[in-house]
Amino acid sequence: MRKRARVIYNPTSGREILKQKMVDILNVFEQAGYETSAFATTPEKDSAKNEARRAAQDGFELVVAAGGDGTINEVVNGIAPLKKRPRMAIIPAGTTNDYARALHIPREDPVDAAKIIYKNQTIDMDIGRAGENYFINIAAGGLLTELTYDVPSDLKTFFGYLAYLVKGAELLPRIKPIEMDIKYDEGEFKGKASMFFLALTNSVGGFEQIVPDASLDDGKFTLIIVKTSNLVEILHLASKVLNGGRHVDDPRIIYKKTRKVTAKPAKNGDRMLINLDGEYGGDAPMTFVDLKQHITFFANLDEIPDNAYSEETDEMKQVEKNFVKGVDKLPDKE
Repeated sequence: MRKRARVIYNPTSGREILKQKMVDILNVFEQAGYETSAFATTPEKDSAKNEARRAAQDGFELVVAAGGDGTINEVVNGIAPLKKRPRMAIIPAGTTNDYARALHIPREDPVDAAKIIYKNQTIDMDIGRAGENYFINIAAGGLLTELTYDVPSDLKTFFGYLAYLVKGAELLPRIKPIEMDIKYDEGEFKGKASMFFLALTNSVGGFEQIVPDASLDDGKFTLIIVKTSNLVEILHLASKVLNGGRHVDDPRIIYKKTRKVTAKPAKNGDRMLINLDGEYGGDAPMTFVDLKQHITFFANLDEIPDNAYSEETDEMKQVEKNFVKGVDKLPDKE
């Protein structure tokens, strides 16, 4: 009996290119030995999540998430709670495509992305659990991260987000620290911070230096707590990120590896919103657990260095250099 694959795709992603290329995409998986069918997501809540769970429970050996990181997140949420989970493949068609960057999946052509299946290379990826939800790339909390809900989708990259903060003067008064209580494997932080985040991969908002030593399958998050709320200091930290990942030793940062984190506001009555893979994921208190090697993904292992550090385009490197030069001209304080 032939193996079966279900392609769950967002028909509006990538200017509808997935819909245009779907016949070719299906043919790739057929040639790889899978009896393949497709499901177009709908505006209905949890459309991709529900279909992924149905396909898994129906015995499909492979589920393909085609779309942006949001689609991948939804599909993962559909299969992550199950005891028997199918393998996953991804076809990126979003704006940032952090997960595709981490797995070195081609991001320009969805058919080329599908052809990764021919290499038959897989990696057992860590997945994060936050309360009853799951995330694939990043969880975050704090007033600084809450501003992302006001940022247009085409600016939701790390650099674009910082540029938006600089230009959007009306938002600056809102960047204030929260009294946080964050427990992790080897300690606890109690104090003021503008944000914290937990990373599972080395690609955050399209940039790979934020977590320069990330591992995709070691069972540990990278926890980063940003203690300062001063905009100029935050920009200087961003400059250190882009200048060789030198932020990891900065005293304004806490940088730790941990399997479990519990986060909550230190003061009763304060609210801390949690961001999971770029979307609202509930309010703290919340406990985060790294599920080691929880889902098997097809990946381009030949292109993933041993330290899981990704390469960047020449254009992106130039953007980073210009940003660093601009920040170096800023005063040390606002």
